[in-house]
Amino acid sequence: MKIQDYKIYQADIPLKRPFKTALRTLKVLSTIIVEIITDTGEIGFGEASPTAVITGDTLGSIKESIENFIFPSIKGMDIDDFENILLKINKCMIKNYSPKAAVDIAVHDLFCQKYKMPLYRYFGGAKKEIETDITVSIGDEEKMAIEALEYVNKGYRILKIKVGIDSSLDIKRIQAIRDAVGYDIKIRLDANQGWKPKEAVRVIRKMEDMGLDIELVEQPVVYYDFEGLKYVTDNVDIPIMADESLFSPYDALKLLNMRACDILNVKLMKSGGLYNAQNILSIAQSCGVECMIGSMMESKVGITAASSLSAGKNIVTRSDLDASTLLSEDIAVGGVIIDGRNIKMSEDFGLGIKKVKNNLSLYE
Repeated sequence: MKIQDYKIYQADIPLKRPFKTALRTLKVLSTIIVEIITDTGEIGFGEASPTAVITGDTLGSIKESIENFIFPSIKGMDIDDFENILLKINKCMIKNYSPKAAVDIAVHDLFCQKYKMPLYRYFGGAKKEIETDITVSIGDEEKMAIEALEYVNKGYRILKIKVGIDSSLDIKRIQAIRDAVGYDIKIRLDANQGWKPKEAVRVIRKMEDMGLDIELVEQPVVYYDFEGLKYVTDNVDIPIMADESLFSPYDALKLLNMRACDILNVKLMKSGGLYNAQNILSIAQSCGVECMIGSMMESKVGITAASSLSAGKNIVTRSDLDASTLLSEDIAVGGVIIDGRNIKMSEDFGLGIKKVKNNLSLYE
């Protein structure tokens, strides 16, 4: 089974409602779906979701990276040369994490197809089903409370609340949501780098004093400020999770050596795929630090890959994999089975993706 060809598609999928964070507002997801094709006819699927404000990747740069650097570096290699394929993907160019992730995912898909195993079992098969949170976009406190209650009424038990625009309003937003949903629902906050270190400490301490029962706070400060992240972690009781500060295994080592955070949020689009993400999880496990598997805004192709890793490993104790449920259309046939908050693993080989819908735009 040798790597012979590839296809790149663009999918433009409207969201059910605008997705708003401290970094951006998204109404339509434009994402890249990749097929890696073997000489024996098998197809491995992958996805690269462009998030320029976090990874720097755009639709054009993803296409260029795969076409001129990543695919040529592995063309003609046998899928059994698995480790070397993955290393070539990583070494053919620096950064460009999302296009690397797409090809990395497709290669994992092919390898597991050949050896007739579901992807989640390749990673350890710790769980057959995982639970995701659901994201409430930042906005008016009353609208956020209504949206949060809608999700709770649909069966979700964990809410991820976007904050980071005006810290005084953030406190009011969380109070309104807590009043609406009660105290049996877990609430996680994601500031998306929106606060300064001292501001973050002040806001989080205020929420602690108010008894708002926050499970964790994600990336309170700007991504490059590891010292600021550590300052927040050292000065509040609520666990702090690194997201935008964590791309590579090296970042994980630095964060954990500094004790700059309590939890790591691992995303395939940041790490460059499953290979590096698994290495990050191993580092965290060695340090006894729990992890979340998250995602960018992605279709079910990317979510299936991330869910498989989440289900495979016990060091992953939380999942933030609601992205495809926020979309108005499912473009993938097969993959994980999503039923509200519950994501059930497929027992089909690899990702279990049979095809993507035929109305996608093919990059020539």
